[in-house]
Amino acid sequence: MTRYMGRLTILGILLVVFLTMNCDSNPAESEIILELVWQDEFEGPAGQLPDPAKWGYDIGTDWGNAQLEYDTDRPENVSLDGDGNLAITAREESYMGQSYTSARIVTRDKFEPTYGRIEARIKLPTGQGIWPAFWMLGNDIETVGWPQCGEIDIMEYRGQEPQIIHGSLHGPGYFGAEALTSRFYLENGRFDTDFHVFAVEWRAGEIRWYVDDIRYFTIYPSQVSGEWVFDHPFYIILNVAVGGYFVGPPNSTTVFPQTMLIDYVKVYREGN
Repeated sequence: MTRYMGRLTILGILLVVFLTMNCDSNPAESEIILELVWQDEFEGPAGQLPDPAKWGYDIGTDWGNAQLEYDTDRPENVSLDGDGNLAITAREESYMGQSYTSARIVTRDKFEPTYGRIEARIKLPTGQGIWPAFWMLGNDIETVGWPQCGEIDIMEYRGQEPQIIHGSLHGPGYFGAEALTSRFYLENGRFDTDFHVFAVEWRAGEIRWYVDDIRYFTIYPSQVSGEWVFDHPFYIILNVAVGGYFVGPPNSTTVFPQTMLIDYVKVYREGN
C-alpha cells in the first residue's frame, strides 16, 4: 500500500519534521531533526506472525481491567495482512474460558527506548466495547509494579466513540481514574474509516501527544501529583481489548470480528 511519509528502510536516516500544524506550537519547535532508530513496516505474506526479533506476546486475560478477551499468539488474532499492515483482530469465540479472543504484542526485552518520538500509523476498529490501544509501560514493572513503573498511553480509543481518541499518563499518585489525560476530537472524519498517525514526543521533563502532527496535550513533571517516573526505558504495546472498565462490554450492536490495522511503528531520537 502507499506509505504515509514514504518508505524508510535504512535505520539512522536523518529526517527533518516540520510540525507547522501543531495547535500550540512555537517557532522554536517548528523544525526538529529526528533520527530513525527502530521501525517495523509489517511487510510479508498474509497470515505471517509479526517479526519475532521485534515483538513478543502477552498471553492471557483480564489484565486488571476486567477485559473479556483471551489474548493469544495465533495468526487468527495477530498477523500480517499481505498489504503492508499488521492486523490485530478481536473475535467472538469460546476460547480458554472466555467468549472473545484478540492479541496484545509487546517489544519487552527486545526494544525498550528512553525518550524519543514514538509513532504509529493506524486504522482503528469500531463498536461498543472495543478498546484498541497503542501504549508503553516502564520496563521495571516486574520489580516495582504498576503504576510505579509508569505508563504512557499514546492512543486509547472507545469503539463506541469513533471520532475521539485519548492520551494519558499514569504514575504513582495519578493512575486509573486519576490519570492525567486529554482527548482529541476528529472533526471531519472517523478513526475507523482511514489511517491516522498517533505519536508522543518524550523528552526529559516533558511528554507531548500528537494526532497527525497536531499537538493536543503536553505534560511536565510539575503537573503530576506524585513522582515523575518517566526517565528510564519503556517498551511498546499494541492491543485490541474487548470490554473492560474503560469501554464496558459489547452489546447487540457490536459486530465481530473487529480489526486494528497498523501500517507501521517507528521510533526516532533527536539528532545532533
